[in-house]
Amino acid sequence: MLTAKKCSVLRLLLIPFLCAAPLSAQSMRPEAEKQLARAIYKEFVEIQSGYTTGATTPVAQAAAARLRAAGFPESDIFVGGANPKKANLVVRYHGTGARKPLLLLAHTDVVEAKREDWTLDPFQFIERDGFFYGRGTGDDKAQAAIWIANLIRYKQEGFRPDRDIIVALTADEEGGGPYNGVTWLLKNHRDLIDAELALNEGGWGESAGGKKISNDLQVSEKYVVNFRLEVRNKGGHSSLPVPDNAIYHLACALERLAHFGFPLKTNEVTAAYFRQMAKLEAGPLKEDLAKVAEGSQEAMPRVAAASPAWNATLRTTCVATQLEGGHAMNALPQLAAATVNCRVLPEDSVEYVQSTLQRVLADDQVTVKIIHDVTKAPASALRPDVLNAVSRVTDTLWPGVPVVPTMVMGATDGAYLRAAGIPTYGVQGIFMDRDDIRFHGRDERLSVQSFYEGQTFLYELVKVLSKTGD
Repeated sequence: MLTAKKCSVLRLLLIPFLCAAPLSAQSMRPEAEKQLARAIYKEFVEIQSGYTTGATTPVAQAAAARLRAAGFPESDIFVGGANPKKANLVVRYHGTGARKPLLLLAHTDVVEAKREDWTLDPFQFIERDGFFYGRGTGDDKAQAAIWIANLIRYKQEGFRPDRDIIVALTADEEGGGPYNGVTWLLKNHRDLIDAELALNEGGWGESAGGKKISNDLQVSEKYVVNFRLEVRNKGGHSSLPVPDNAIYHLACALERLAHFGFPLKTNEVTAAYFRQMAKLEAGPLKEDLAKVAEGSQEAMPRVAAASPAWNATLRTTCVATQLEGGHAMNALPQLAAATVNCRVLPEDSVEYVQSTLQRVLADDQVTVKIIHDVTKAPASALRPDVLNAVSRVTDTLWPGVPVVPTMVMGATDGAYLRAAGIPTYGVQGIFMDRDDIRFHGRDERLSVQSFYEGQTFLYELVKVLSKTGD
């Protein structure tokens, strides 16, 4: 939990560092660097690395080939994983060793995508109308490509950091389980990724109507609990239907879940986030956002209804994501099952969520079982050096845009690193329209301009965090 002292530091540091010495950053990197990042990005996106139908090993091998060609010695490149198809890449760029390493993390697996669901081929990297399209363009191959391209650039220019810079491109963040790259590396090769702190996905820039609103810095996140709902029945011949039908039981239970919402509330991180949003909002919700920051139960439903992201920030959510049922067209079902994916506020317990689901489903024929192990992690400390660096680079590139520490509504591999004692911060400098974020959905895309801006932002941020006194 965040202490009151840390919360005070947070409120102080939400103010942009307008007085910081300016950096010599460009709004974009030179054309040759942009084209390198684009080429790596394209190569990564066009490798099918879905959890069940693809493999991350070709992505790791492609990145390793780029690094070798740039002069990185074999001794500094590691490719390996829990499964021959699920390889991770770890590469180390040596500094002076005056400080502990900085870990730069990105995952290379993607959510499955079917060609028939998309307007375009999800595994073709297509630039159209100012956007890059393809599965993984936003989650998370843009950051993976940027880390590799920027690391190559540091080597080319002879940059000498005060700490080693480690890039880890990992497997199965989306699928988890025994092949998750971060957990495998922590268990088997902790020395390769051990660091003072890590930068990861989970924080991005928010924009609306073409205007940059905030550059979010993720310091905490929800945790994931997957439940399997099951109804088992003796079944029978379909010509002799009875009310006691497994599919009907499950359907009615899911209908009740669809109309249920967990209680709305804030914690220290989310209250600070809404306080800052109230300062930035110009519309009719400005007053409500300020009230939410103070804990107003009257204002919270209005703010939650205004935005799916705000709704998910204010409560634990559980949603049905997969269905299974029946064994023949002419037989009564013997099994009906559903997967319910819950994204749980850090302060809510697994036991609370499970008991709440059982109460809401209100049918003793529906069993509720946890599918996978659950990983919870504390929030990362609100380090002034990290907030100062992010704010400094943000204000140089986008004057007046504040840095806002946030709790991400989803979940990232940062949870495993935090649980292992490595503070992790989600930050990208890649701005996305908060009403059109297509992670995990159809026609995933990322703005061309935002990709190159993110490349510049992360190039500068890593430099600042890697040099004493900058």
